[in-house]
Amino acid sequence: MAKKGKPDKIKVSTKVYEAELFRLQTELVKLQEWVRESGARVVVIFEGRDAAGKGGTIKRVTEYLSPRVARVAALPAPTDRERGQWYYQRYVAQLPAPGEIVLFDRSWYNRAGVEKVMGFCTPEEHTRFLRQTPIFEQMLIDDGILLRKYWFSVSDDEQLRRFRARMNDPVRQWKLSPMDLESVYRWEDYSRAKDEMMVHTDTSVCPWYVIESDIKKHARLNMISHLLSTIEYHEVPTPKVNLPKHPIETGNYHRPPRSLSKYVPDHVSTLLGSPE
Repeated sequence: MAKKGKPDKIKVSTKVYEAELFRLQTELVKLQEWVRESGARVVVIFEGRDAAGKGGTIKRVTEYLSPRVARVAALPAPTDRERGQWYYQRYVAQLPAPGEIVLFDRSWYNRAGVEKVMGFCTPEEHTRFLRQTPIFEQMLIDDGILLRKYWFSVSDDEQLRRFRARMNDPVRQWKLSPMDLESVYRWEDYSRAKDEMMVHTDTSVCPWYVIESDIKKHARLNMISHLLSTIEYHEVPTPKVNLPKHPIETGNYHRPPRSLSKYVPDHVSTLLGSPE
């Protein structure tokens, strides 16, 4: 049913979604190999409200990528020592070396969102952040880093629906915290903070790209497709590998008796009701 005067949006079918997702993931592998071969440094920032679908999109991006090339930076709350450092310092430590991709599951923009709304930073620190961040990001870009910023936008009704779904889900309850509930009660405060952040940090050199994420499948396809379109990568030839038809055996190796090894019990046989 359409809400707030918006027409219902036709959802992509599971078959089309899975086919297109796999095609895009194949392109992501090509991007990875280009990054590895060219020595490029790629940073992708995922920001947005709680339950906006950032984590699920990151999982689809990294599903077939090598953890040696593409890694996720999801930093915990700063320690007392880190609070006394230059604000950007612990994020700088996560930046990629040549041939690496880093996906920030939240980033230095914590200061513009949760820290601002919850009072975890002073007004002076927040103002300094808004002034310094475009300069900081310009420095990264000038140094050759390919920086992309995505904001996942979810409606208040959809966010609340996702929170409720987590409450009774035994594998997702950990995703629902008191801080998440605050984001519901302080919806307008977060909206104002986001709008102010956009005014100062949505620059021509490093713009924000907004992803409508009420439909998770659409958000994932749109985000990955857009990311690929913004980087001029090309397919890197892979070395040809010739495998023998059968394992090569010389006859000099004899496997030790099975009784000498500690095998994991066959849990599947128990499920199937058959003896081990």
